[in-house]
Amino acid sequence: MKILVIEDEPDLLETLEKFLTKEGFVCETAASFRSAEQKIDLYEYAAIILDLSLPDGDGLDLLNVLKQRRLETGVLIVSAKNALEDKIAGLNLGADDYLTKPFHLAELNARIRALLRRRFFKAGNKIRIQHLEIDPADNVLQVDGQTVALTKKEHDLLLYFIANPDRVLTKSAIAEHLWGDYMDLADNFDLVYTHVKNLRKKIERPGSGACIQTVYGLGYKFTGS
Repeated sequence: MKILVIEDEPDLLETLEKFLTKEGFVCETAASFRSAEQKIDLYEYAAIILDLSLPDGDGLDLLNVLKQRRLETGVLIVSAKNALEDKIAGLNLGADDYLTKPFHLAELNARIRALLRRRFFKAGNKIRIQHLEIDPADNVLQVDGQTVALTKKEHDLLLYFIANPDRVLTKSAIAEHLWGDYMDLADNFDLVYTHVKNLRKKIERPGSGACIQTVYGLGYKFTGS
């Protein structure tokens, strides 16, 4: 899943980007209010890690932007500020969680994963859709009770489909989700087609209601409620 880290401290920003990438996220960064707002305008993110103190604006104003646009994005505030009023203001504006600096990277990772489970998958750690059972925390998929190995991109793609049921996802949106700023790696969207085709082979069966439909000229849609 794709995450945007908004942080103006260069060393911390680099540390977070490297750590989250190692943890399997597609990680993009912004070091200012302006650059963060531009990215929010252009791209979709599963979660945003937001520092409140930015050199050219207040992080709480970015929360207002997200709220006004009704974007389905999880927000974890990280800030050196530990004032109760800042926490309350952030949560009232739609933030999902608040973490005070300094923090351990392991705790940040746990908070992000818990946020994503709550926001996108609603209940428990495991997702069950007809003959499929997915454990996002452990990257495990079972099809008819049998464990099926997925590549990292296939796993991310499956979760992206599940988080957007019955919604047409364009090839461009899928490429952006899987590769982020490096989406040019999916030249002509051949890689998107390949990943979708391979995922279909692993999760679909004759007569199953859980499937990935091709919407010709647009992209793909996951159905399986």
